[in-house]
Amino acid sequence: MPGKAEPLRIGEDFLPRLGSALVLGPFVMLVAVVGGWAFSTLVALSAVILLWEWLRMIGAKPRTPLLVIGGAALVGAILLLAIRPPPAAIGMVVLGAITAALVARSNRERRTWAPFGVLYAGALALPTLVLRDDGSFGLVSLVWLLAVVWSTDIAAYFCGRLIGGPKLWPRVSPNKTWAGSLGGAFFGMLAGMATLHLAGVETALLAAPIALLASFASQGGDLFESAMKRRFQVKDSSRLIPGHGGLMDRLDGFIAAAALALLIGLIRAPDAPARGFLLW
Repeated sequence: MPGKAEPLRIGEDFLPRLGSALVLGPFVMLVAVVGGWAFSTLVALSAVILLWEWLRMIGAKPRTPLLVIGGAALVGAILLLAIRPPPAAIGMVVLGAITAALVARSNRERRTWAPFGVLYAGALALPTLVLRDDGSFGLVSLVWLLAVVWSTDIAAYFCGRLIGGPKLWPRVSPNKTWAGSLGGAFFGMLAGMATLHLAGVETALLAAPIALLASFASQGGDLFESAMKRRFQVKDSSRLIPGHGGLMDRLDGFIAAAALALLIGLIRAPDAPARGFLLW
């Protein structure tokens, strides 16, 4: 006689996660629609917080000087984007990372990882702002990224708990399963296609493989952060967001997906990267 289906097990953090998402999601979307300096300010603040969480996570010292140096480089790079091509902003971020490497006085491992915090925060700020700045598809590209990443995260959560099965990478992230990963990628791809369809982009079907790649990149970013937390023996990057942990815990997948989208966009259309990865 077949056994009964196992009930869906929702983690204790689900309701706080849901509440935080219902507050932060609409706020981020509103600022993204407004764009301009409001959006640039939000991105700059998020990048600095991300750097602070990185330095806190790895236990880098001296933390305050490193945060000031890295934060100044990130804000300077964002300001440069308004008046110079992206390579100038990238150079500013790299300069900040090099300076952080010279200032860091932690043990060898933490001193090695400290400058990568500046690069990691820059990988959030620069792709996001460059894509949003596209005059024709900037907002669509950002909504597309958020839809793909959020749908991947939500679907992976529920598919993993409903289906279960073999673990994806138990040594790094014990709760993630192959079912969750594949389910997240599938629904992330559908979300990307739906976003383009609603935006009136006729190549929604042709862009499906890019949404699938972005979904897997998002999961890779999540696994990277999990590996970093395990390496430095911390549970969350911080406790800023109830149910989620830190900002890095929410943006790890978005950072990887945005970087991939920008790379593809620049290869196909250097002057309009958002159009480059959305139109096929």
